[in-house]
Amino acid sequence: MKEDKLIHNYNTPIAWMADNKVAANLLMMLLIIGGVIVFTQTTQEIFPAFDTDTVTVSVSYPGSSPEEVEKSIILALEDGVKDIDGIGEISSTASEGSARVMVEIIDTDERIRVAQDIKSAVDRISSFPEDAEEPVVTLMNRRRGVVTLALYGDADERTLNSISEQVYDKFTQNSEIGPVEIAGSKDHEVQVVLSSESLRRYNMTLADISAKIKSIAIEVPGGTLETSSGDILIRLTERRDSSADFATIPIKRTANGNVLRLGDIAEIKRGFAEDNSKTAFDGKPSILIEVYRAGDQTPISVASAVKQEIEDLNKTLPGNIRLSIVHDRSKVFKQRANLLINNGILGLFLVVIFLGLFLDIKVALWVSMGIPISFGGAFLLFPATDFSVNLVSMFAFIISLGIVVDDAIVVGENVYSHRQKGMSPLDAAIIGAKEVAVPVFFSVATNIVAFIPLFFVPGIMGKVFRTIPVVVICVFSISLLECLFILPAHLRLKKKAKKKDHGILATLIRFQRAFNNKFESFVNVRYKRFLEMMINNRYGIFVIAVGVLVMAYSYAFSGRMGMVLFPRVESDYAFGKVTLPLGTPKEKVEQVMKKITDAADRVIAQYPEGTLSRGVYGRVKSNSIESRIFLTDPDVRPISTKEVTKKWKQEVGVLVGIESSSFVSNRGGPGFGAALTVELSHSDSDILSKAGEALAKKIEDFSNTSDVNDGTASGKVQFDITVNDYGYAVGLTSSEIARQIRASIYGLDSIRQQDGLNEVTVNLKLPDYQRNTETDLDNVIIRTSFGKKVRLKDVVNVKKGRAFTSISRRNNRRIIQVTADVTPPSQAGLIKETLQEEALPQLKEHFPGLTYSFEGKQADMMESIIALGIGFIVVLAVIFSLIAILFKSYTQPIMVMIAIPFSAIGAVLGHIIMGYPMSIMSLFGLLALTGVVVNDSIVLIEFANREIRAKERLKKALMEASVRRFRPIMLTTVTTFVGLAPMMFETSRQARFLIPMAISLGFGIIVATLITLILIPVLYVIIDDIKGLFSVNNPDIAAKNV
Repeated sequence: MKEDKLIHNYNTPIAWMADNKVAANLLMMLLIIGGVIVFTQTTQEIFPAFDTDTVTVSVSYPGSSPEEVEKSIILALEDGVKDIDGIGEISSTASEGSARVMVEIIDTDERIRVAQDIKSAVDRISSFPEDAEEPVVTLMNRRRGVVTLALYGDADERTLNSISEQVYDKFTQNSEIGPVEIAGSKDHEVQVVLSSESLRRYNMTLADISAKIKSIAIEVPGGTLETSSGDILIRLTERRDSSADFATIPIKRTANGNVLRLGDIAEIKRGFAEDNSKTAFDGKPSILIEVYRAGDQTPISVASAVKQEIEDLNKTLPGNIRLSIVHDRSKVFKQRANLLINNGILGLFLVVIFLGLFLDIKVALWVSMGIPISFGGAFLLFPATDFSVNLVSMFAFIISLGIVVDDAIVVGENVYSHRQKGMSPLDAAIIGAKEVAVPVFFSVATNIVAFIPLFFVPGIMGKVFRTIPVVVICVFSISLLECLFILPAHLRLKKKAKKKDHGILATLIRFQRAFNNKFESFVNVRYKRFLEMMINNRYGIFVIAVGVLVMAYSYAFSGRMGMVLFPRVESDYAFGKVTLPLGTPKEKVEQVMKKITDAADRVIAQYPEGTLSRGVYGRVKSNSIESRIFLTDPDVRPISTKEVTKKWKQEVGVLVGIESSSFVSNRGGPGFGAALTVELSHSDSDILSKAGEALAKKIEDFSNTSDVNDGTASGKVQFDITVNDYGYAVGLTSSEIARQIRASIYGLDSIRQQDGLNEVTVNLKLPDYQRNTETDLDNVIIRTSFGKKVRLKDVVNVKKGRAFTSISRRNNRRIIQVTADVTPPSQAGLIKETLQEEALPQLKEHFPGLTYSFEGKQADMMESIIALGIGFIVVLAVIFSLIAILFKSYTQPIMVMIAIPFSAIGAVLGHIIMGYPMSIMSLFGLLALTGVVVNDSIVLIEFANREIRAKERLKKALMEASVRRFRPIMLTTVTTFVGLAPMMFETSRQARFLIPMAISLGFGIIVATLITLILIPVLYVIIDDIKGLFSVNNPDIAAKNV
């Protein structure tokens, strides 16, 4: 009858659910089982998929110099797109033979519309050179690579290319394998080589023969012939594919009536475009094949399917040609996923252990059930978002692990306390839950609010880490539902009759009770006495606390800790890049490549076979060499990627006559890139180059800088040609001369046609021996419009100069970037400040009109800090408003929020102890910390206010509230810390970029707890003292009405 009366008196959703275990259990099973079902259908990937906010416009202009590309293409493109609504920064690069313009989109939701507007604007441009190819407008998308394969062996290019196409066909027919891309193969070409003697003999030019090929080698539909017996399709099929087909093309009829065919006067072969590119794997010619995932495919499933196909293909490949996996990102996914899962399981185990230590075993188990219930329920909400299972989302679950049970701890501990006082199970469950329902709701609300600004972090970084607030908000929302409507029903625990007092369980129970008795004694005696002393000496304590706060912040902002965008994470390969001067002979470039790869082989040979490397890849393209040592798994390789890279660089030694070189161990991962990037801009290119060289020398003066690049490089020798008076007198124009020079030196692209996977270009040109010296240029025969033939040197003036390597532009101004690495990277900020104070003002004074900005990591970091700073202010305002509404006071939120600045002390100390620099991930943790650290304070102040409303004296009320809330406050702190501890103390190199956020949260919550248990009661009394000075009423009464 008593419980029936209780339900009648507490006719609320909490009471109804507490009394209805069936409803609570069904809801629990729905959340857990439903979550498991949704999990099995959720996309798995290494990192979150996202759309980029960049449109790229590419134009190919073969044979042109960077300056010519800038003037004739880049300027036209920039002018054409600059007024489009919704675009931000415009960056351009003019290189030899190509132009590339990248346009930033401001609003992601408008990306399709903006891309279409850019395409329309580009299509309207009519001033491009005649020989420039059609512009290609691309809305950049991030592809999700899984496996990199090397096809290699002792074979020529054509054989390898043919086999790579077979591999492509085989993979694309497998539905378990995503998109496939062949990398490193050259463009296909039908080369038609005609000597100048043959052309003169038959009075023809390359342009004449090109026109013949264009008019004959075609395939054109002729329509449909409708006959009485049915429709007949008509088609002209004169298309040529092989070199033999092209040889039959009739060129002209000779004087004796014979047909002169192309094969009679030209050497024709099907091959590849002329360039000095070369790829090799383990010293053998190679082609790389990239395999991606798409849709619901998982990295692991794609990799498994690829491995099976490789096994079958290797059985059929000729000779010593082999197909091998050199980089398997699914292993990275599996390794890091296992790392996070193991840390999560260990964290869960520690949480349960500590809950069982402070609470009744059964209470601890039911409180711990909040974790799987909240995680499972969150998966039911994820389909409404773009959630996927990836490394970032798994890390978000670890962040939630210790925090998610905070509300359940508060409810469970309060119910447990009422049961300890002799209250009936149902009575304790309902009253215990209802007493803390409001502060628990506001605590969860502050947690959610603190993570919301992570949605608004700009750039690629914001897109990657946007998964964290999605996970945390969904988990916290379900945890609030669980602790108020499921947990109370499970906490209706009835005391059972004593059984045999022996066995492991009985021993554990005795230990837990003994620990709890000592803990209760410590809280009721030692802590209470200590707190009373703190309150009695409150002003001294407050001054000391403020002093510690000032010292900690002074150290943090002094620059000694340093700041990085991300801690550097080692890749699964060592990467080296060397750039030689443009125009360096092919033989010289290949010698340098061999020296680099031989050095890699020597490093590998220092360790047992198969323990360090999967192979060495090298690629030459123009004047640039790239090489990679693909390494074995982290748990197999005897040394780190950093050590491999260091040894490799030492083995290579000094390279003479190069422009730049770099060897890095973290390419492609978080923290990759130059630690310092200064961008200079000036309208005069010569001044810009001199300024870059001067700044580079200033940066080299710092003892901790290396790999300094001044952003300039000598381009190829360039002949600037102008038409002389005689040239104009014989009727030549600049356009006619330019086109004939281009045909004689570069050649003519006659037609393009598709052949299977490849676009094939038919290129006409003179033999190499007639176009490789300055004399050949002088002797180029130019034909006038009247049929007269003259030598080039007779009709033009030639001035010798030097071309640019490439020309970079940003927002319509030429730029160069001076870059450097800094050791340690966290000290780049100090170098930046020194340059701003000294070197850069001097440069601006010496080179009037020069402007500068910090780009790269400094720009990304500043952009993120500004966004987080704004988010932090908004979070503080919202948290203040929520607490003010809860307490109906403007002063009490200040007491609660005093823990926020002090919690940062813990984060700073944590980074110092753990040996990590502050990073953007650290700031993410600090931002999240603002919501977490106020939770305990909210409940403490709520209980203190309740005691005061019960006519208790202020000091007594604070003492009672602090003692009563000591256990749940300690529990929430301990569970949060131990939930994060496995991640914080993880030694794996793969987890480095995530650890700083865990450090900020874990160590910050410890300091915040000390503030909650000591400083907040002190501050409460101080504020009351201040109010008492202005109160006209009795001080004791005033104290009770705070």
